[in-house]
Amino acid sequence: MKLALAIFRALADSTRLRILALLRSMELSVGELAQVLGQSQPRVSRHVKILCDAGLAERRKEGSWVFVALGKPAIVDPVLTALDGWDEADPWAVADEARLAAVRADRASAAAEWFEANAGQWDAIRSLHIAESEVEAAMAAALGDAPLDCLIDIGTGTGRMLELFAPQAGYALGIDRSSEMLRLARVKLAERGLANAELRQADLYALPLQDGGADAAILHHVLHFAQQPGAAIGEAARVLSAGGRLLIVDFAPHEREELRTRDAHARLGFSDEQMLGWFENAGLAPVKIETLGGGELTVKLWLGRKTGEVTEKVKAA
Repeated sequence: MKLALAIFRALADSTRLRILALLRSMELSVGELAQVLGQSQPRVSRHVKILCDAGLAERRKEGSWVFVALGKPAIVDPVLTALDGWDEADPWAVADEARLAAVRADRASAAAEWFEANAGQWDAIRSLHIAESEVEAAMAAALGDAPLDCLIDIGTGTGRMLELFAPQAGYALGIDRSSEMLRLARVKLAERGLANAELRQADLYALPLQDGGADAAILHHVLHFAQQPGAAIGEAARVLSAGGRLLIVDFAPHEREELRTRDAHARLGFSDEQMLGWFENAGLAPVKIETLGGGELTVKLWLGRKTGEVTEKVKAA
C-alpha cells in the first residue's frame, strides 16, 4: 500500500508525467531534462527525486553529471501500461519530443565531429588503458577459435576487430557511422586481403542484419560513446541467433571527466550491475566477466550468450 501511495503521489504532477514520458525514450542527464522541459535544474532535480523515491526512476552519477533512467520494470511497467491504456492526448508531448530530438542531435553532432577530427589518431587514443595486445588476447580467449558463420563488429572504427576475428568467420560485417573511419578501415582490410569482410555505414541502433543473422557480435570500446547503451545491446542481441555471443569491451566506472568534455565519451565506464541488467533485458545470459587493470583506466570484458540453449555459469576473472 505504501508503494502504491508513493507512486500515485509521484504521478500527480504534469511535469513528473512529462519526465516519465521522456525517460521512456532514453536516459537523460538532469541538465538535458531541464533543457527539454524549459525549467531550472534545481526544480527538475526535485521532481526527479520524487520519482526516484517512488521507484519510478533511478539516478546514476557520472563525474559531474547525473543521469536519470526509468526504474525497475516490475514497478514501472504496470504504470506505463495504465498510462497507455488511457491514451489521453498530452499537449506537451509534441513540443517535448521536438526538444528531445534536439538533445539527441546535439549529442550525435558532438560525437560525429570528434570522430571525424580524430579518425587518424583513433588507435592511439585507445592507449589510455592496458596494452591493446593484452586486451585483444583476452578477447580471443573469450571468443575461442571455433569457426564463425557470421560475425558483426559494431562500431568497427579502423577495422581492427575485423583484422583479428574475420579470418575465423565465413562472413564478417563491420559497421560504423563515420565515413572517415570506414575509409581507414577499408585500407586496412585491403592490406590484409580479407575478402570475406564487408563494411557498411550504419547506426548501432539499426543494424543492417536480419533477426538471428549473426552468431557473434563485438562492441569494442564503443558503448561509452552510446547515448542509449541498453538499446545498443538490445539491438546487438536482436541480430544474434540462439546461442550467439555478444562480447563487450569497455571501461569500468572512472572519474576522468575530461574524456566526456574532450573526447565525447557519453558514459564514464560501466559497472557489472549495469551491464548484467542490460544483458537480462536483452535476453542474454552472462558467460564471463573479466577485469584487465594496469593502465590509467581499467578495461572490462563482458561476454553474454543469447538464451535458447544451456549456458555456462558466469565466471569472474
